Amino acid sequence: MKRYKTLLFDVDDTLLDFGAAESAALRQLFKEQKLTLTPEIESHYKKFNKGLWWSYEAGEISRDELLNSRFSKFFREYGQEVDGILLEKRFRSYLREGYQLINGAFELIKDLEKEFDLYIITNGVSETQDKRLRASGLHPLFKNVFVSDDIGYQKPRKEFFDYVFSRIPKFTEKQSLVIGDSLGSDIKGAELAGLDSCWFNPEKNPNKTTIKPTYEIRKLNELYKILS
Repeated sequence: MKRYKTLLFDVDDTLLDFGAAESAALRQLFKEQKLTLTPEIESHYKKFNKGLWWSYEAGEISRDELLNSRFSKFFREYGQEVDGILLEKRFRSYLREGYQLINGAFELIKDLEKEFDLYIITNGVSETQDKRLRASGLHPLFKNVFVSDDIGYQKPRKEFFDYVFSRIPKFTEKQSLVIGDSLGSDIKGAELAGLDSCWFNPEKNPNKTTIKPTYEIRKLNELYKILS
C-alpha cells in the first residue's frame, strides 16, 4: 500500500457536522425573526443552499452573490421580502457557534497528527471556519488551514490546490491524500490536481458521476487501514 505523508482534510460533513450546525443556526435565526421553521421549510432551504454552493464551486456565481442574496431569494419563494445581507450576518453569527464533531473525528485527527502532516482545505467563510475549528479543539492539530475565502478560489478549482501546494513545505503529489465528503468539490479537486482521494460517504450515496475516488469509506476510522 502506498505510504502517504500529507493529508488534506475537508471540514464540513467530514470532520464537523455541518448539517447539525446549520439546523441549529436556522432555528435561532427563524426564532429571532419570529418566523416558523417547519421541517419542510428547513429541508427546502438546505437543498436550495446546496444548489447555490454547487453553482459557486462551478464558478457560475460569486461568493458575495451566494452569501448576500441566498436568504432574500429563499424567502421570496414564500412571498416575503427580507434584508438578505442582514439575515446572512445574523445566520453567520449563529453558525459560528456550531462545532459538533463527526463521530470519531477528534480521536482520528489526534492519532494521525503524531505521524502525518495534516492540513485543512475548505470552502467557506474564513472567520466562521476558524472559530468552529478552534471551538472543536481541532485547529491546533493541523499545520495550516486553507479557506477559499482567503485564497480567492474554491475547490475544485486547480488554482485553489496550486495555492495550497505552494505553501506546504516539501510538498509532493504522490505522497498526499485528500479526504472529503463531496465528490464535486473534494474528490474532483483532487482529480484535477493529480492527487489520490478518499471519499467519506457515510450515507452510502451512489456515485452517479464520472468522478472516481481512489478510496471510499463509510466511517472515519476506516482511514487507518488505508494509511497503514
